[in-house]
Amino acid sequence: MKKQLIWLISPILFAAAPVGSTEIPFELSNQMNYQLNYKEYSTDFQTIPSNPNVYEEVDTYLDKELTIPFRKIKPNSPFSIIGVDVNSQNQLVFQLQDKRYVVADQTRIYDDIIVAHRVVSEKAWLKKNVTLYSSPIANQAKKLSLDSKPYQEVTVSEIVETHLGFFAKINSKAWVHLNDLSRSDNRIEAVQDLLTTKYSSKNIAVYVKKLSTGETAGVNQEKMMYAASVAKLPTLYYVQENINRKKINLTDSVKYVKETEDFDGAYEPEGSGSIDKIPDNQKYRIDDLIDRTAKESDNVASNLLGYYAADKFDKRFYQETTRIAGQKWDMVSRMASAEMAGLMMEAIYRQNGYVLESLSATNFDDQRIARDIDVKVAHKIGDAYDFKHDVAIVYAKEPFVLSIFTDQMTYDDISQIANDVYGILK
Repeated sequence: MKKQLIWLISPILFAAAPVGSTEIPFELSNQMNYQLNYKEYSTDFQTIPSNPNVYEEVDTYLDKELTIPFRKIKPNSPFSIIGVDVNSQNQLVFQLQDKRYVVADQTRIYDDIIVAHRVVSEKAWLKKNVTLYSSPIANQAKKLSLDSKPYQEVTVSEIVETHLGFFAKINSKAWVHLNDLSRSDNRIEAVQDLLTTKYSSKNIAVYVKKLSTGETAGVNQEKMMYAASVAKLPTLYYVQENINRKKINLTDSVKYVKETEDFDGAYEPEGSGSIDKIPDNQKYRIDDLIDRTAKESDNVASNLLGYYAADKFDKRFYQETTRIAGQKWDMVSRMASAEMAGLMMEAIYRQNGYVLESLSATNFDDQRIARDIDVKVAHKIGDAYDFKHDVAIVYAKEPFVLSIFTDQMTYDDISQIANDVYGILK
């Protein structure tokens, strides 16, 4: 039960006595001096702490004048206050149960209690290096080892205020300092930690973007590499734009002639895909060419789209694709970064058209990013020389872009990166 200090340092007795002269010496008691000289902004207590604790080590003394040092009080060490007094220096001091004294200074001693409490029901995410406690009361709290991990989503049911700050009760199990919680999903920080600690290799470039928030993570994401068939993404994007603008239709047909493999940026006909490698003057529908480019990575199909539906990569094509990728994606050199590819894939996702549908079921879903992930994946692979890439939209609870470029790595390496990132963001 709290006791008012004014009660403890009273009564101060004013005895009625005859005074023969106003020059008779009069000396105030220490307690009266303390009361008369008490300053409004004093750091002294107004009540005795019911559950005292110290912010840091505090000296104790064997006398109330604080001249004979004794043992120190350490934070969270139990001690009891049985009285209060004022010494000759007008210092307010606490008498402890073991007859020691300590200065009654609120900058050193505090009442380890809950001073405010609120019941809530909110979602939050743990920050890195979070510590879990059994109680918000410091001298009662024990560190807990639960299955909660940094960046994990938790439910907050209570928020309390103590003299050490604000604490939140999470998952009805543990208490954490409010500063160790994020009110917004912070899992992208976990992705960045993963990439920095595990995949900081000159042979790996990764770009990740949460589509709901725009937050990104990456490693070597701006490094330029030969993009191989990932360079078909700008073509697919631009074709979808022309479809959206009613300049072409999915049912339009174009002819496979020699000119379609001779313009700047055209692929060599050889490679994956099912269309004949020699021009056959046959007509192919735009939707069929999109499917063959997206699902088979067919070079001839990509060339036909580039020639007829992407305007042979003219000035307007480069203006539009540069706006999306953040810099020019040269269709001749095919040099690009994981970030450029990720931005292009995001643009295709925003279009939400036939191209995105085609990329969602390809001949390469049993490898790289899509191999082990148990949700829908729209992706475009690329292979050439020692370069192996994959760029995807992963339809997790909150969809995200995952772009992985590699040099002298394997499909399994790409799958492992994808699994690790998905394990955090799924």
